[in-house]
Amino acid sequence: MVSMPVVICRPGARAAPLAEAIGAAGFAVEYGEVMALEALPESRAMRSAWLDFDQFQRVVVTSPFAAECLAEALDLYWPQLPVGVEYYGVGPSTAEALYNALGVRVHVPPPRAGEPSSETLLSLGTLQRLEGQRTLLVAGEGGRTLLAETLAERGARLTHLAVYRRRLLEPSPALQCRLRAGDYHALVVSSGEILEHLARWCSHAALDQPLIVSSHRLATLAGTLGFRVPVVASGATPAALAAAVARARDPEETDVDHDDLEKG
Repeated sequence: MVSMPVVICRPGARAAPLAEAIGAAGFAVEYGEVMALEALPESRAMRSAWLDFDQFQRVVVTSPFAAECLAEALDLYWPQLPVGVEYYGVGPSTAEALYNALGVRVHVPPPRAGEPSSETLLSLGTLQRLEGQRTLLVAGEGGRTLLAETLAERGARLTHLAVYRRRLLEPSPALQCRLRAGDYHALVVSSGEILEHLARWCSHAALDQPLIVSSHRLATLAGTLGFRVPVVASGATPAALAAAVARARDPEETDVDHDDLEKG
C-alpha cells in the first residue's frame, strides 16, 4: 500500500466506485469533496417534457447524474416507458446509468472514436440529419453549449432541460493542507470546473505532483493552470482512472501529451 493517499475529487455517488477501483490497485484513498450536485426543482418546462416524453424521437443525456434525474422524473410520470425513443449518452458511464435505471439500450460513441465527449457523440451517424425530429437534451446548468447548438443546427426540434446544478465547495481544512504541501501520491480530477477551482489552493509542490485527468482536453487546461505532471487516463471510468494512477508511479510511463499542452 502506498503511504501517501490518492485524493479523488469526483462528486456524488460516483466517487465510491472510483475509490474502490483505486484502493484495489493498492493505494490509500481520500475524498476531496469540492463540488455538490443538486437536482433542480421541477419547472413548468420539465413537467411539460415529462408529460410529452413519448413525443420525443431522441433523448440525449450528458452525465450520469443527469441520467439519474431523468430516471426519477420518468418513474413519476411513466410507470411503463414509451417505445420508439432512442437514447444517447455522452460516455459509457452515462450509458451505464441509463441502462441501470431504465433498462434501455443507449447509443454511445464506439471506443475507437477516442475520448468520450460531446464531439465524439455528435460524430454518430444517427445524429447527422435531424430535420424536424423532436429531441430532448438532459443536462446540468451551465457547461458547454456544443451539443445544444449542433443538434439545433442539424434540424432537431430541440428541448434543452437543465435538471441539476453544480455547486462548488471550499476544500476542507485537511484538503487545503494537502494542497499546500503537495502531500499526496496523485490528485484525480475529471471535471474542468473542479480543476480550475482546486488550482486556487495548489502550491508549487502540489503542481509538481501527478494530476490524473480523464481527457487530453483536461490535460491542456491543466497545463495552462500550471500543473506540470498531467497523466491522461484512457477515459473517465473507475478502471481507466485507477490504471492511470498506477502509471503515475513511473514518470516514463505517464501519458503526457506535450504537443497538446503547447497547442492550448
